[in-house]
Amino acid sequence: MNIILWIVFGAIVGWAASIIMKTDAEMGIGSNIIVGILGALLGGWVVTLFGGPDITGFNLSSFLVAILGAVILLWIVRGFRSPLKGRM
Repeated sequence: MNIILWIVFGAIVGWAASIIMKTDAEMGIGSNIIVGILGALLGGWVVTLFGGPDITGFNLSSFLVAILGAVILLWIVRGFRSPLKGRM
């Protein structure tokens, strides 16, 4: 049951982050799930790196931290994609 919650949570977070970063048109459900889950891990790491509290469970604060991480992840991916577009 826990894995299903992670998948649903990742899909919602990834979708929200893709709307914020305006990449929604080029991302599918699978990409949203991956970005959401990796973003949650990255966001949790960033928050604890800056002295924030550990995030536990599925609640509003974990949702916001996950969106922060997903936006950072999409920003990094966009940074690597932009130079490559000019070469292809």
